[in-house]
Amino acid sequence: MDKLVLDGDPPVEVLLRRSARAKRLSLRVSQLDGRVTLTLPRFASEREATSFAREKAAWLRQHVSRFESDVSLRFGSELPYEGEMIRIEPGEGRKLRLESGVLHVPGPEERLGARLVAFLKENARSRLTGASDHYAAELGRPFTRVSIRDTRSRWGSCSSQGALMYSWRLIMAPPEVLDYVAAHEVAHLQEMNHSRAFWEVVERLYGSHAKPRRWLKENGHGLHKYQFGN
Repeated sequence: MDKLVLDGDPPVEVLLRRSARAKRLSLRVSQLDGRVTLTLPRFASEREATSFAREKAAWLRQHVSRFESDVSLRFGSELPYEGEMIRIEPGEGRKLRLESGVLHVPGPEERLGARLVAFLKENARSRLTGASDHYAAELGRPFTRVSIRDTRSRWGSCSSQGALMYSWRLIMAPPEVLDYVAAHEVAHLQEMNHSRAFWEVVERLYGSHAKPRRWLKENGHGLHKYQFGN
């Protein structure tokens, strides 16, 4: 069993993650999307985990209720950017301006979604191209191009012709997560598989990657709940 569902209004899905380093049962609610993770020590049973989650059900519903399955962005909404929540407010002039956690967006609200997507894509392309250049130079293998898309099935890919593709929503994740995905895809320029040799290349380029991989597994899906109306 890798998850359990607490019955009630509303039902709460709890993901179970076993950790050899954990010393006790612990619950975490993601601040990005409200996803609930229960970490189990190696010796804990699933029955103990279920009992523990049920004891905390009221607390969990209180926290999870703050999150919606989808978020339609408006002025005053919050949006994750480089791992931090920023607030979207009306702006003046022609350019978007990010200051002190506030993104000022000029123009009418009906154009907000399109302007936000353009902003995210532009910054994602810049960061991902820079990271790809860096890791490709470290590896000594060039890539042919970088493309930016909005994909749900994968965060990135590398073709046999050396073309790299990334999801622009990676700019919403913490910078170390974006860097890890770039290192992962660049590693495929040498190893077009997920063999031990491939992971050794990733380790050489990026270093320890367990933390960003876990972040994507636990929080990545939440980046897709933000709807831009396009």
